[in-house]
Amino acid sequence: MTQQVKHFIDGEFVSSNSDKLIPVTNPATQEVIAQVPCATQEEMTRAVESAKAAFLTWKEVPVSERARLMMRFAHLLKEHQGEIAEIICQELGKTVEDAKGDVWRGIEVVEQAANIPSLMMGETVENVARSIDTYSYIQPLGVCAGITPFNFPAMIPLWMFPMAIACGNTFILKPSEQDPMTVNKIAELFVKAGAPKGVLQVVHGAKEQVDAILHHPDIKAISFVGSVNVGQYIYKTGTDNLKRVQAFAGAKNHMVIMPDANKQQVVNALVGASVGAAGQRCMAISVAVFVGAAAEWIPEVAAAIGKVRPGVYTDPNAAYGPQISPQARARVLSLIEQGKKEGATCVLDGSDCKVEGYPDGNWVGPTVFSNVKTDMEIYKQEIFGPVLTTMHVDSLAEALKVVNDSPYGNGTSIFTASGAAARKYQHEVEVGQVGINIPIPVPLPFFSFTGWKGSFYGDQHAYGKQAVRFYTETKTITARWFDDDIPVSGPNMSINLR
Repeated sequence: MTQQVKHFIDGEFVSSNSDKLIPVTNPATQEVIAQVPCATQEEMTRAVESAKAAFLTWKEVPVSERARLMMRFAHLLKEHQGEIAEIICQELGKTVEDAKGDVWRGIEVVEQAANIPSLMMGETVENVARSIDTYSYIQPLGVCAGITPFNFPAMIPLWMFPMAIACGNTFILKPSEQDPMTVNKIAELFVKAGAPKGVLQVVHGAKEQVDAILHHPDIKAISFVGSVNVGQYIYKTGTDNLKRVQAFAGAKNHMVIMPDANKQQVVNALVGASVGAAGQRCMAISVAVFVGAAAEWIPEVAAAIGKVRPGVYTDPNAAYGPQISPQARARVLSLIEQGKKEGATCVLDGSDCKVEGYPDGNWVGPTVFSNVKTDMEIYKQEIFGPVLTTMHVDSLAEALKVVNDSPYGNGTSIFTASGAAARKYQHEVEVGQVGINIPIPVPLPFFSFTGWKGSFYGDQHAYGKQAVRFYTETKTITARWFDDDIPVSGPNMSINLR
């Protein structure tokens, strides 16, 4: 029988009592490799109660001990990086190199979580008034939760729970039902690192389980990464229930190419940033805006992308894997057809892609469109597949207008040899993460992941210092100690400190 994925509740991996099971399939073969249960209401309640009880003791653990837990955890993740990557390859279909990168970018956040003592320092001012001092402490919220997508089953959970737990919170994680086994392996290593019982819970399921998290009164904060519609729902529902919410949603990321850029660097960057990971990245470059004479390079870009081919992870020559599901593949193919009908030029068409020996895989070949307009569906929608759309403008000012008119603001980049052009672009573009001659500007975790506009709903972003602010409250103390030698003054009838 196909294995059933277990929940991780109250310090143990437990079989679910649920009769609602979702198949986990290998996207290259459609083979069912596991069944993931949708947690029952009783199981959800037990997870929250365990996390709530654990918080009472975990918040009192010295910050240096919490940091050392993260050091041990990071070491184990590095030791088992290949094993975790193998699981990712099986349930998501990523290439080995891409899967290892997924794990590594998560490890970097855990390393940052090990710096938590300095990140949780408060502030002090002596003598704010005569013999009165003011100082602040950073304290945890309580039970926090994370809801994560399929496309980075290691990295995005590791964006969330290590920082939250290092801050002194406990955490409930609901990973994607499409690739749940990666998170279970990570939870196993977290226990091995010495995490106390109840500090981390992993519950599996779908919308019903998400709703249970959104409505539970004991959950104080929710972090989410996923699609636009779901992100908006999570944000509205969570905040309506008076919770803190950070919801990272969809994107339509542009690369602006100036005619003075290094052509070969542009070509190489666009190949990897557009079709890498089968385009299933919220920071993928899906729109290339060629300025002036740079448009002459579009055929060369298409030719280079055309040399890339998808395949299974055991094939060392495969550049990327399949779409996560037949439904995802069908959506990408539908948008490709829509682009043709709307009048865009399909320079490279990957609709009929086949991989020898794997006829049932969710394959989409690399696809490139030119002459794309901003009113076309292939421009307006996040395709989330290996599809690059290109357009031509006459000036940097026009390129900026295209980017700034987009409702999304996750990431963007400019390729140029001009410092003046780069400076103008980084200053005027209305996007949270900007790359200069770097195609996918995901910051390292001592900075924060700072999407803007319709790509993010909330106030504080993921990892870095903003994550600490999101998962904590600030307590400010104003104190005076009376000296017996100082005469007692009369009542102070104003709000001024005296």
